[in-house]
This record gives sequence, C-alpha cells and structure tokens, in this order.
Amino acid sequence: MKVKGFGGVKSQAAGGVEEEVLQDILPCCRGSIVRNLTWRRAATSPYLPAKLLRMHFHGCFVRAGLRCLCFLVNSTANNTAEKDAIPNLSLAGFDVIDEIKTQLENTCPGNVSCADILALSARDSVAFQFKNPELWVEEMALSQKLWRPKALTDIPSPFFNFSTPLQSFKSKGGHTIGAGHCNLVSNRLYNFTGKGDQDPSLNPTYVAFLKKPKCKILNDATTTVEIDPGSSQNFDTAYFAILKQRKGLFQSDAALLTNRTPNKIVGELLNSNVFFREFAQPMKRMGAIGALPGTSGEIRKKCSVINS
Repeated sequence: MKVKGFGGVKSQAAGGVEEEVLQDILPCCRGSIVRNLTWRRAATSPYLPAKLLRMHFHGCFVRAGLRCLCFLVNSTANNTAEKDAIPNLSLAGFDVIDEIKTQLENTCPGNVSCADILALSARDSVAFQFKNPELWVEEMALSQKLWRPKALTDIPSPFFNFSTPLQSFKSKGGHTIGAGHCNLVSNRLYNFTGKGDQDPSLNPTYVAFLKKPKCKILNDATTTVEIDPGSSQNFDTAYFAILKQRKGLFQSDAALLTNRTPNKIVGELLNSNVFFREFAQPMKRMGAIGALPGTSGEIRKKCSVINS
C-alpha cells in the first residue's frame, strides 16, 4: 500500500484489499463519490475533518477495530448500541456517512462497507484543505456485525496520564484539529487535586484565558474551546507548538511532555514535513486494526442498521 501526498511506507492489512486495486476492479467504487460528497460538506463545515477523524479514531479503538464500527448502528428496543455509550454521545458527522452510503448503494450496491466509507471520508476531509485527493491509500474491507458497548473501556480518556495512553496507543493510534468541551478540562482549571486548585503543569496565562471567556464553571458540558487556539480549523503543526508552551487542553496532551521520548517527538513534529509524513503512517495502520479476513462480516445496506 502506498501513501500519496504525505510520504510513504508500504503495508498490507490482513484481509484488506488495496484501495487502488478495488477501484480497478469496480469502477463504480472509485473514490470520487466519497471525495466529492466529503469535499462539498467540508466547504461549509470547517470542523468536519475533526469530526470524522474523531469518529474514525473511536471506530478503530473499540473491539479491535474500525471494521466493527458499532457506533454507526442505532439502538433498538432489545439492544443498546455503541452509539449511545457515553464517550460516543458527542460524536458528529453521521449524516455525512449516511449520505455517502446512500449514493454508493445507488451506484454500486453491496460493494463498499461503512468501515471503508469512514476511513476514506476522514482522509478526504483532511485532504480538502490541501486539495490533494490522495494523502494516503486505504485498505478496503468489510464491516462486522458485532455491536456491544465497549467504548467505556476501549476509548482512551482525555484524563489519562502518559503511561495509560502509551499502553492504548502501542497497537493503535492519535490528536490535532478541532475543539473540546469544557467539562473535559474544567477539573484542570478548578479542582485538579480535589482542593479547588488548578493543574500546575498548565500555563497560567492559558488558564486565565480558558476561565474568563470560556469555561466559567466546573461542569460545563456545552461550551467548546479550541484544541489549538487560532488554528483549530486547520490541519497543521500548531498543536505541537502550544504543547511546548504548556497549553495542551487535555491532561492526556500535557502528559506527552512528562516523558523524555514523547517530549522529543513533539519537538520533531513541529516540522510540517515530518508531521505530515508521520501522520499518514499511523492513520493507515489505525484503519487496518481488526480488518476482517476474506468475506467475514457484512457490508451493510445502511450504516445505521444491521442487515436483516
């Protein structure tokens, strides 16, 4: 598999079909359908890349893989779906996935899985900023049927320290565009150790900025703040610059500076060329987590409903 645009490493996921190969076999599955719809939505929704990347991330971490995508399925009277697990309640972009799926089913029914749609649309939403349609090449595979709540145990929390996300990311994937809700950072501002204090690792000037116009109370679950102020709608290296200034919004971000190795990597990723190249590789690996072999699983007719 080749990475285009962001530099390249070849890899092959078990059971996966290289995107370029599938497009040659099934012309109706060419990425232009996904790309055109994603770019049209991205043109009017600057935060769409953040939404789809986050959704892609959640899919990859739950039950060993993107190929499950349980959180796209709606709950029923007899089953509480992954979509309704607490970590997934703030996910957005389902309408984009549904629109793409509908058009693909109308064009070439039964050939493109919901897993592939999310992987491709996440990539293409980032690509919109650069007008580069092939930042990296994705594996194409099936979506599996399993759909049981695993998000509470499998999704790395924004409150993790360094050692915890390290274990989570050893076999999986990362963070750089968008916004977060105040309730995920307010403990760092108002009650870090339970004594009404603030996180000493957080830049005091940034604390004042967050408190006064943004996160005014401890449990504000509606107000959002930029992950990297002034650049939250751009896919760039600003996130790593603010980390070095001790302005990482989440505790898991700040934890990257507490260990020599990730601290060094943060410094290296300030270089745009290095960052773009290094970002493409884990995205491809993350998309291949839990890929199902052969014809295992199913290609849903609707991403929100298990085939009957």
